[in-house]
Amino acid sequence: MPTARLTIDPHFVTGRIQRRLFGGFVEHLGRHVYDGIYEPGHETADAEGFRQDVIELVRELGVSTIRYPGGNFVSGFRWEDSVGPREQRPRRLDLAWHSTETNEVGLHEFSSWLDKVGSDLMLAVNLGTRGTLEALDLLEYSNIAGGTELSERRRANGRDEPFAVEMWCLGNEMDGPWQLGHRSADDYGKIASQTAKGMRQLDPDIKLVVCGSSSAHMPTFGEWERVVLGHTYDDVDYISCHAYYEEKGGDIGSFLASAVDMDHFIDTVVATADHVGAVRGSTKKIDISFDEWNVWYIDRFHGVDKIEGIDNWPVAPRLLEDVYSVVDAVVFGNLMISLLKHADRVTSASLAQLVNVIAPIMTEPGGPAWRQTTFYPFSITSRLAQGEALELKLDAPTYTTEAYGEVSLVDAVATHDAENGRSAVFLVNRSQTEAVTVTVDVTGLGDVSVLESHTLSDDDVYAKNTLEQPERVTVRTNDTVRVDAGELTVTLPPVSWSAIALG
Repeated sequence: MPTARLTIDPHFVTGRIQRRLFGGFVEHLGRHVYDGIYEPGHETADAEGFRQDVIELVRELGVSTIRYPGGNFVSGFRWEDSVGPREQRPRRLDLAWHSTETNEVGLHEFSSWLDKVGSDLMLAVNLGTRGTLEALDLLEYSNIAGGTELSERRRANGRDEPFAVEMWCLGNEMDGPWQLGHRSADDYGKIASQTAKGMRQLDPDIKLVVCGSSSAHMPTFGEWERVVLGHTYDDVDYISCHAYYEEKGGDIGSFLASAVDMDHFIDTVVATADHVGAVRGSTKKIDISFDEWNVWYIDRFHGVDKIEGIDNWPVAPRLLEDVYSVVDAVVFGNLMISLLKHADRVTSASLAQLVNVIAPIMTEPGGPAWRQTTFYPFSITSRLAQGEALELKLDAPTYTTEAYGEVSLVDAVATHDAENGRSAVFLVNRSQTEAVTVTVDVTGLGDVSVLESHTLSDDDVYAKNTLEQPERVTVRTNDTVRVDAGELTVTLPPVSWSAIALG
């Protein structure tokens, strides 16, 4: 049996873990909003039409700040459509997903839903088909207490207090040719800087996210970040990263190592941002908002889901409803490890998305809601990862992948909260055939014991949770975990994710 060793020492800190790292993303896409979070005719629906079974699962998931309303959707969105009396709101064609948007759920309704799930609002402004003035109007409507035309309109629409939105995205994936209003880095950088300056004049306390590359594999990656930050470095707080992963051509070995790509993506963007800062002689550091990340079978979308035709604009069609397996969840958990390992610079992140659309939560109209396999790594990590992320010394065997060359068979991160004395370690075993015994030196933590342990694995790595079998895959207590003489020992099954809390 392969073995690995790592050392946990609370004196070696990567960075403080921000709660925004456990954010989510809700886009007006497919059945995410309609038949997902909102279904007035459902037996669990509250007075506002929101499914309470979904609310309970989102609370359990532990998401912090939720990005809204897109995504590609935002680049054709007119925010004014989503406020005011529902019966007066227009139906619009959504060009991003070839659907019809009813605007039945808008800014006020979504904010009310966020209050129910205990999450904060992160708003994206449309810099695709609109510009600085419309962004300023939305900011005034959202954040000014009263006394102006737009703030008084918000109050007349039923919201006396401001929404007080702190996090704002300056558009979405503006490097993508699929994006309405797609621009060059130079053109986007100019309008993003203009808009950011104006928004700060109105509300200097907001946090602004400028669009980075929508993928590390875009032909303009790196140069896009350099040019955009050249325009906006002094105006913004974050640059965004987006990444999705899927198993391709049966290459499960490379898929299991997807976090290697995420690590490289983050390191490259940090280096580029710091280069721009150094050229400017600035001591300011730009953080990363990894505000779209997940496992997403994009090839299936293009081959199966994609809607076309000038007369075909359905309302809330079934789109991007990927059903996740055990191996998907292990990769997913590894991506969370990657985000935590970069907690010094990745201080905001948004799982894309939350319900039905590439989501950890699924629903059936008029029926139940259930947890996908990816639900468990997110909910457990969100709950246990507290305090600071630690630098680890990891010694583990390697294996060869087609996509990334030699990679570690085991990946790990640890966290420590000095205030309550609790620590946690998160691990993945990428081996498809062998269990791995991991020995962890925890002497630096003092006298600790195992508070809880969880492992996600299955003899069938493609096992999934479905409407018919909603609990086919769950996490279980790992009985191999023990602490003896300052060493924690755990055996990780093949293709597995584990979390262990110590205190």
